[in-house]
Amino acid sequence: MRKPRRLVLGDRMAVVAPASGFDRDRFDRGVAEIARLGLEPVLTDGVFERRGYVAGEARGRAAALTAAWRDPGIAAVIGARGGYGSAQLLPLLDRADLEGTPKAFIGHSDLTALLVYLTIHCGVVCFHGPTVVNLAGGDAAYDSDSFLRGLTTPAPMGELACDGVRTLRPGDARGPLLGGTLTQLAASLGTPQAFSPPDGYVLLLDDVGERPFRIDRMLTQLIGSGVLGRAAAVVCGELPGCDEPGGELTACGVVADLLDAFPGPVLFGFPTGHTSGPALTVPLGVEVRVVGGGRPRLAVTEAAVC
Repeated sequence: MRKPRRLVLGDRMAVVAPASGFDRDRFDRGVAEIARLGLEPVLTDGVFERRGYVAGEARGRAAALTAAWRDPGIAAVIGARGGYGSAQLLPLLDRADLEGTPKAFIGHSDLTALLVYLTIHCGVVCFHGPTVVNLAGGDAAYDSDSFLRGLTTPAPMGELACDGVRTLRPGDARGPLLGGTLTQLAASLGTPQAFSPPDGYVLLLDDVGERPFRIDRMLTQLIGSGVLGRAAAVVCGELPGCDEPGGELTACGVVADLLDAFPGPVLFGFPTGHTSGPALTVPLGVEVRVVGGGRPRLAVTEAAVC
């Protein structure tokens, strides 16, 4: 895996909009938060474009991302928000560009399509972390400590806070952390940019607002495709809004049933991506250790930046 250079104060962070449009007030507050952290936000061309439910024409969005990636003065790239549309960019990107100059890319949700492409197909370490509109919420929405440590420290992040995380299957496993939003992982299968992780990886699953039967359907697809069979451990996010009203059927229950015979540790409720509180930033493509048992935990045991 190619690791991006660590960020230092004053580095320029490009803001791209590869998916949907955004609320301007939240966007502006998120951009201000980037500056507050000591980085210089740089708005890419077309970031305010709109075309129905996406942020402009796909070619324009792909060109903006490519230009930011090629610019030697840009140290990192962050997505404005998720929504929908990132997968439309994939056929328009030049893999050689992305492989040749690794940069820190940060995002989650629909941006999982880009996270998968960068980690699995380009071999570049990325970060499952906040978008710009998430940064607008400050400490209530994202964990600034893991955000800065992951991006600026060329050393393993170590154990991350796992308060409220449940063990669905016990065990102890290590492997590179890969994955993202379940909807995007399932949607990628059968395409040239499919989620195709190596044997022994740790699967990260996140999502929001999907009913239990949909979680079942997508997870069953990962099982049937063989993707889950290559995993050494599974780390599920909080999956907010994924329970049926009244709680009779829950996302956690669906995951527990489908992974009842999984041979490694399975955790549920890890706070990254879509969360009810501050979301952790975790690197994708580097080694982690997952422990399920009396005190469930996830530790990042390899540096994400150099």
